[in-house]
Amino acid sequence: LSQWFPALEVLDVSGTGLTEMGTELLSLPCLHTLLAKNNRLGGPGSLPKGLEQAPLARSLRVLNLSGNRFSEVPPALLQLRGLRSLSLGGNRLHGIPPDIQELHSLEFLYLGGNFITAIPPELAKLPSLRYLVLCDNKIQSIPPQLAQLHSLRSLSLHNNLLTYLPREILNLVHLDELSLRGNPLVVRFVRDLTYNPPSLQELAGRTIKTRNVPYAPSDLPESLVRYLSLASNCPNPKCGGVYFDSCVRQIKFVDFCGKYRLPLMHYLCSPECSSPYSSASQSSTSQSESDSEDEASVAAHRMQKVLLG
Repeated sequence: LSQWFPALEVLDVSGTGLTEMGTELLSLPCLHTLLAKNNRLGGPGSLPKGLEQAPLARSLRVLNLSGNRFSEVPPALLQLRGLRSLSLGGNRLHGIPPDIQELHSLEFLYLGGNFITAIPPELAKLPSLRYLVLCDNKIQSIPPQLAQLHSLRSLSLHNNLLTYLPREILNLVHLDELSLRGNPLVVRFVRDLTYNPPSLQELAGRTIKTRNVPYAPSDLPESLVRYLSLASNCPNPKCGGVYFDSCVRQIKFVDFCGKYRLPLMHYLCSPECSSPYSSASQSSTSQSESDSEDEASVAAHRMQKVLLG
């Protein structure tokens, strides 16, 4: 190849059934983009030996090996220090090597559609990383160290096994897009959005509490007095209602840092009750909460997307 195309900059060998890439690649000093998607790479010898010492290791900026058969990130790829974009989606990866931190120039990392179960804290040591795609894996938790990715603009975590997000994620103040759909964190909210009509006992109890009907312990059985003491106030200050066992579970999108929204569970006394929009802002030293009655009052250009499906 170097004899015929000494100035070759982009090479696309996607969908050609390749099982290995030859040593001729090593002598392409100008190659900066290599696309080898949807092949059969992944076995021993799939990548040419000596890759980390070749001119290609210094010139390559974009490498796409998605849709192949790699069960681990090849160690040779972690020596491509000039790499800015690495795609290994749709392979058979079960983990991310801690040495991923050696790719200091990396801006785009796509690892979606694998079998990854954990994110190493070392991933947070990529100072230039702007786009991180980890969707369609088996990830159960996010290390709080990811909050150190101050350049991160997009984080795709949909279709994993996440049940919570670490509070430290609020430090990603430049995040433009956070994708969470298809996780237990979100699926649980959607599943629980049901409302069982209150019983006659609860309706009576609500009436007594909201209308301040006077009663004494001698007026009612002990069990009913205890029941009335368990009333919960509706969080909507305009409502003034109460509830006992029957309430509406509602997703509340909370505006953190004035930048993006995260889903939290909110409880209301009835389907007719609308809750005020609540926002929370956090500075580098403290966090405060404030309420706003009108969601439209939050400037749209300051809100980032949380994709929940």
